[in-house]
Amino acid sequence: MQPDPTKPLSIGLVLYPGFTQLDLSGPYEVFSRLPETDVHLIAETAGAIASEKGLAIVADTTFDSAPPLDVLCVPGGPGQLAMMEHAPLIHFLQERGPAARYVTAVCTGALLLGAAGLLRGYRATTHWLSLDLLIPLGAIPVNERVVIDRSRITGGGVTAGIDFGLVLAAELRGEAVAREIQLLIEYDPAPPFTGGHPRIADPDLVGRVTRARGEFQEQRRLQAERIGAELIRGGSAGGAVTTS
Repeated sequence: MQPDPTKPLSIGLVLYPGFTQLDLSGPYEVFSRLPETDVHLIAETAGAIASEKGLAIVADTTFDSAPPLDVLCVPGGPGQLAMMEHAPLIHFLQERGPAARYVTAVCTGALLLGAAGLLRGYRATTHWLSLDLLIPLGAIPVNERVVIDRSRITGGGVTAGIDFGLVLAAELRGEAVAREIQLLIEYDPAPPFTGGHPRIADPDLVGRVTRARGEFQEQRRLQAERIGAELIRGGSAGGAVTTS
């Protein structure tokens, strides 16, 4: 069935301290150009939320006051580590995810969906450093730029958010609209260097980057395994930590 371009849509992008701004702003640039679409920036509290590198983006609504959503989208970033067990965020995802037409994420935002139990049995992708961490959260990792599995759509690392946004735009409003947006934003990638993914990067470079992130990735791994075990037991990851 072809998308109905006249039916209003509501898209919600989640903000939290320490998110990666391009994970959010890439898709936002696409979504904001969709016809008959309202895009909401949602956080625990309204106002400026600082991203990973300090650039702040203003949340215009809260978990409690956000309208019904056709699309729920979660960015990644190092702040994801704290949010994996942050009750308000996890409960918001658990409450809104089942009601959304599409539940989506960019980069390690997929781990947050996993912590909320929203990727169990679904194929999904995330940043290459964290792809295997989808397994303990019940997801099926797929090493692709964008992965669609029924109502779940996930994008890989950071810059994949633009690809993800265009793929979802085509799902929502049709390919012609998505192609027009791609042209308007001049999305015509021509990277100056070959090596933006481990499959084509110099192995020595991949090793250096992997080692540099080793300690943080180990924290992510231990957390994902612990939360995955809680989900199997029927617990709630977000209920394990204080709400501050």
